[in-house]
Order: sequence, then structure tokens, then C-alpha cells
Amino acid sequence: MPIFYPNSLNLAINPLAIADGDMTRCVNVTNDQFFAKKKRPGYATYLGTPDNAEVTSLFNFTLNNGTQFWNYRLSGSVLYYSTQGTGAWTVCGNGTFAGLGTVDNAILNNTLIIGNGVNATRHTTNGTAFTDTTAAPIAGGFADYQNRIYAMGTASDLFYSTTGDATNWNSTGTSDSSSITIPGAGRLNSVMKISNNIVTSKNSGLFHQWNGFELNDLSTKLGPTSASSIGNIEDYRFFGNRLGFFGFGGAKPEIISNPIEKQIYNDAQTGIAGTAFDNMTAGVYKYEYMASVGNTTDDFTNEQVTNAIMVYDFQANTWGNFNFNVRPTSFLTYKDASGVEQFIFGDSTGQCYTYGGTATSDNGSTIASVMEGLLHGGTLRDKKWGYIRLLFNPGAQAQVQIAPTNSFTKQTKNYITLGIGQDGVVEYKFPETTRSKFLFWKITEASRNARFHFYGGEYEFEVIQKA
Repeated sequence: MPIFYPNSLNLAINPLAIADGDMTRCVNVTNDQFFAKKKRPGYATYLGTPDNAEVTSLFNFTLNNGTQFWNYRLSGSVLYYSTQGTGAWTVCGNGTFAGLGTVDNAILNNTLIIGNGVNATRHTTNGTAFTDTTAAPIAGGFADYQNRIYAMGTASDLFYSTTGDATNWNSTGTSDSSSITIPGAGRLNSVMKISNNIVTSKNSGLFHQWNGFELNDLSTKLGPTSASSIGNIEDYRFFGNRLGFFGFGGAKPEIISNPIEKQIYNDAQTGIAGTAFDNMTAGVYKYEYMASVGNTTDDFTNEQVTNAIMVYDFQANTWGNFNFNVRPTSFLTYKDASGVEQFIFGDSTGQCYTYGGTATSDNGSTIASVMEGLLHGGTLRDKKWGYIRLLFNPGAQAQVQIAPTNSFTKQTKNYITLGIGQDGVVEYKFPETTRSKFLFWKITEASRNARFHFYGGEYEFEVIQKA
């Protein structure tokens, strides 16, 4: 009687080698204990909609007193602030930007500096009104390092401010602002601080590392195609490009997306749209890296995930998919006035939302969760399936289905509903005619008021001997 536990979405393994707990579909569930899953939380609206333009940037400015902060959103060409994250969205002084795009930022000595790579770089110390920063380069990316602000120019120049002053970009007298040219093909598309170094990437994929004295070529072309796809967990970065998703600690990028490769690109050309990588946006919440990619369909299950969010759990090293009712266009993680971590995102209509907490619906819409896996018993012989026993939390509203089949194709999976997991431990005896080489199991749930937990199960079968 083999036991299986829900693990990771895994579309990379030969179906005959796939572990019983690995899943071929994993939508809108997240990790509970190790080798246990629960339905993801929902989201609710965050503040109002000062306009109906796409929210392309969200960021936070917290003073070093640790109590006063502002959240910001860029939508259309206007930058808004919310005092303490609860005040209404208000237009920032000098907060209009030409053209569409994103705004990046960095903080040094209670000064927030921002830029979009098109308009003049600006700064604020009061959180509500911005001043054009004299002599600062036009820049679309920033990082604080060694008591300076580093700014990514519009081509291949990396600038840095005078020591201790985010607003001083002069290079004469006591001012020591300067720049370095990052060599190689392409223009700069991101700048970040990793392992006490400045790391830059170019749109050609090149990575360079700067320690304040020496520039090193990291000899790789696997950089991010979108700076907005970069997420940070414990000084370890995650990002996407057309070859997949990578982890990066400052040395060489390491691919982490092999289990979901068929959702990224496949023979049927139904993976993530190539253009989606150019403006991909991502965020991090409680050790989960989430990248918003639009629609994707793998060529193994032939099942589409709409408004897909690729989710990597850093602690458990597992993958899954979220499917929000709206497609996120920007993310922000910040700590509120009580020190509680909050996660918000914006959409294409100008609305922002708070994800997590006690929400059990997506702003009133049901959350449709699906888990699906394959059982093969370690042999290609026909089997007579006997029982399946599953462990849920008591009161779970998840529906259990099975599909005996001799093929992996979607059309041959005719699911039979066995029942609901509300009693906690459930046992189902298969009909006497349940015979096949493979058995797909599926757990679905679409309530507005519950979050089921699934811990795994066991199954019984007999191998049918040929005469």
C-alpha cells in the first residue's frame, strides 16, 4: 500500500519515473507543513482608484525612525503616495512623468531618490513632494551601496553619488561623484546590491560585479530580461528570462525552473509568450517568489492557466501556479505601522489589492484550486485498483476524483467523482471494473469561505497477471 504526499508541480520527469507525490497540475495551493498543501489565501481591495490606468510600479519609503512611511504607486503618468499605507492616494508634488513605464528607487540617509530612465531624476525627504536632483543622471535603476547611491544610466554608464548624499552628483571640490562604463554588448537594464557588491545586468544578459574598486565580468549571459522580475529572499535573487527562472547569489545564475519548463516553452508553442518576459513583474511574500506571466499551457496535460503566476517556494524548493481573477502588473512587500509584513499588487484597471491574511476569496470571487497527480505503481502492467485513503483537515470541502486510463492524453482522462474530504480521513473503494495501467487523482475546491488542507494518502492495487 504505497503512501504519497503532495510535493511539487513537476512536468519535467518522464511520467514512468515521476514520484507519486509530484503533481502534473498544482493551481492555487500553497505549502503548509513540508509535504502538505493548503488552499492559498485570497485578496481584497487596497485603497481606492485615483485613475483607471495600469499600476506599473509600487514601492515604499520608510524613514530610519522606523515608524513613518509612505507607499507609492505609478499609474499612467502620475505618481501617488499613501501616508502610512492607509491614507488615500494623493498626487505627489512634481509627480508627473512623461510616457509609460516603471519608476525605480533607492533610499540613503532619509532621502528617497527615484527615476524612470526618461525624465529627470528626483528626490524627496518629506515623502510627499519631489525635487529634480541637480546634476544627477537620467536613470531608471538605483541601489544604495557603500554610503552612496548608484544609478543606472540609459546606456552603459553606471553613476554614483557623493558619499553620504543622495542629492549630490557633483565631482568637484569635496564632492566625489563619478561613473564607470560597463563593457560589453547591450545597455544596462538592472542594478542591485548582492553580497556586499554592486551587480549590474545588461539586456544582452551580461552580468558584472563592482566592489567599489574593481569591476569583474561574471562570464554569463543569463541575466534578467526585465528588472521588474527580480525578487529578493535573504539576499538571494530570483528572476526570469526566456530560458526560464534563475536563482542568483552574486556568482553565477542557477536555473531553478526545470520542473515547470513545459509551461515556459514547449513543442506546441503554448508556453509563456516571449514578449511577457520583457515586462514580467514579480514579488516576494513569506518566502514565495511570484512572477506574473499571463496565460500558459503546458504540452503534457494540455491544461491552460489563465492570468498565471509562477510560484517558487524558496524554503520547500517546490513549484506551483496561482491564478488570480485579475492579472497583477506590479507588486510591493512592506511592513505596516504595526510591523506586520503586507503584500499588495496592482492591476491594469488602476486598482490595488492586499493579498493574504484572512481573505478566503479573490475580492468576492471564488478561488478554484486544483491538484492532479499520476499513480503508476512502478509497472506498465494492467492493475485492478482497490482503495484510496486520503487525509484532509476536518470540514474540508475539497472534491476527490479519479481517472483510470492507459494514456496520458487529456481526452482519455474521464474523471469519476468519489466524494468530499470533509470527514478528515476518507476512504473510497473503487468500482470492481476499475482496471487500467495508470490512475490519475484530482482534488478540486472552489468555495468562498474555506481553505482546505491536504496531507496525502495511500492506495491499493493488484497487478493483473497475464495468462
